[in-house]
Amino acid sequence: MKRRDFINWVGLGWIASSLPVAIAACTSQTTAPTSSASGVWQTVGTSGELDKNGQLIANNSPVGPVLVVGTSKTANLIAVNPTCTHKGCTVTWKAEAKKFACPCHKSEFGADGKVQKGPATEPLKTYVAKIEGNSVVVKPT
Repeated sequence: MKRRDFINWVGLGWIASSLPVAIAACTSQTTAPTSSASGVWQTVGTSGELDKNGQLIANNSPVGPVLVVGTSKTANLIAVNPTCTHKGCTVTWKAEAKKFACPCHKSEFGADGKVQKGPATEPLKTYVAKIEGNSVVVKPT
């Protein structure tokens, strides 16, 4: 084999072996916090924490950030991902108006997570929530 052919083969091998690394570095990866948690009930707090203020926020739950609104005596708990779909601020629950409001750009969302007032255009992610024993558990919808 000639030296030129050898160098060409080495260069081609280097390019081929570097390609997966280059693709991985250039690819934007946005995935759900834990795909193994989807469809499974996950504990996000206790009923005591929920009853204290009528809401419970769990930033590091197995399904991602969750805001649960209600009390342990409430039949229908409301649970959403509190991250505003407009710019990522954390929404707050306005009990008197029964809606979520973003303090940054004034987007408003209904109790079902749907946009009521922009600039947000996408709804909040919602969860099914219930009380099991002393735990508040949620499951993605």
